[in-house]
Amino acid sequence: MNTSPGLRLLCLPYSGASATFYQRWRRQLPQWLQVSPLELPGRGMRMNQPLQSDIQSLARQLAAEIAGDLEQPYAVFGHSLGGLLAFELVHVLRERGLPLPLALFVSATAGPLRRDVSQYALAKTDEQLLERLRELKGTAEETLGNSDLMQLMLPILRADFLLCGSFNYGERAPLPLPIHVFGGKQDSVRADELLDWQEETSVGFSLDMFDGHHFYLIDQQAALLRCLRRYADEHLARWRNRARRQSTRAAG
Repeated sequence: MNTSPGLRLLCLPYSGASATFYQRWRRQLPQWLQVSPLELPGRGMRMNQPLQSDIQSLARQLAAEIAGDLEQPYAVFGHSLGGLLAFELVHVLRERGLPLPLALFVSATAGPLRRDVSQYALAKTDEQLLERLRELKGTAEETLGNSDLMQLMLPILRADFLLCGSFNYGERAPLPLPIHVFGGKQDSVRADELLDWQEETSVGFSLDMFDGHHFYLIDQQAALLRCLRRYADEHLARWRNRARRQSTRAAG
């Protein structure tokens, strides 16, 4: 498919990570599916900006940053913390009357309605943060043993834990867009927790599980991207059909 416009995929990173993680996806996806990583303050090219620890404030900041660039059809993807932040971001966009994404893609994070944020509510010690990284099975032991690197990563990870702990569900109307959820079969985030996401949409839901733990998206990248591409293709085709019908009515 190469008919313009394509679908822009806004990608939010997981705890402790930079959005540059998603750059590798550009080599695996077709040109019409345009990967657009959203970097968070305090990491990557925004390292000189203060870290955020309140998820609603961060969502409002990101919404203001992207508000003028939402004319092209787009979707939002987030893994772990990124999935929860993506959910907050879409709600802020709806509150502000801005164009909504065609779909929300959420990976390896429990549905927001019944999620337990108590484990994140307090900043952890360095030792607890390192142990949590080991549990998630996504960081090499030699990386965890690199004290200089960990001195850079741990403040980011601690802020991200506080971001998760600051989440408050409150009163939420279901979103008027499909939610596609992905998870690892061996992850500590259970399938029933992922199924809770179906409460957050009024129009469509899917759940796809892959072999692997919390960071299944690294080992199962090809399978995940095939699945994501299929959903994105379907949503973009529907958008184009609607645009074509509206154009025909306007011309008539």
